[in-house]
Amino acid sequence: MAATKHPVAIVTGAGSGIGRAVALELDRRGCVQVLAGRRMDALRETGQMLSGAWLAKRCDVADPSECDRLVEETAHEFGRVDVLVNNAGDAPLAPIAKHTPDVIKRTFEINALGPAYLIAAFWRVLERQIAGERGADASVRGPCIVNVSSMASLDPFPGFFAYAAAKSALNSMVRSCHKEGQALGVRCFGVAPGAVETEMLRGLFTEAAIPREVTLRPEDVARVVGECVAGDRDEEAGTTIPVRAGVAG
Repeated sequence: MAATKHPVAIVTGAGSGIGRAVALELDRRGCVQVLAGRRMDALRETGQMLSGAWLAKRCDVADPSECDRLVEETAHEFGRVDVLVNNAGDAPLAPIAKHTPDVIKRTFEINALGPAYLIAAFWRVLERQIAGERGADASVRGPCIVNVSSMASLDPFPGFFAYAAAKSALNSMVRSCHKEGQALGVRCFGVAPGAVETEMLRGLFTEAAIPREVTLRPEDVARVVGECVAGDRDEEAGTTIPVRAGVAG
């Protein structure tokens, strides 16, 4: 695809749930997008819901080479990249004693190491862009990173031992990126939703355990992500924003 002056966003885990809702929200806000994940059929299904330009890219965020390739190919295809939404995640639910080394390792790879790989790759591209003064139109107020965290990082639910710790690492990345990014004009946010009505939630909890009426919709989380990207929450840059059911984020 040719270079564009529209804001260019990468959204991981875009094939369903929060990621799909984020893609729809950023589409409404005028972004062109690279939809990343492991299921190409689901990514294409999301893409077909969008009005703007999009590409689907397979990416296992646990693989640093795939993360590098995702960001570099995005910059090559669209001439630039402006927004990174780290949404891909996995949430094993098990007592601490049942957390095997493989479970712990995979949980951190997907929820913490993958976002770190992507942020580092994104940062390298941003530095090149800034040196070459290649930017988007004013619909995005400078480069932006949004990490989709979890309320589990702030108030862990029993059974989320590794998941809560990995998401806490994600929150720390927000603070680090904010401080280091100020000189480059990079804005970084965390968004920490409570229980969201998704396939992942229902794979872990029945409605008897977490009733539907106390859950968030994916669109509730996506709205906050969109506000961060658009500059409506710049006063909260460098923080992780809780999103609770029935409470404005």
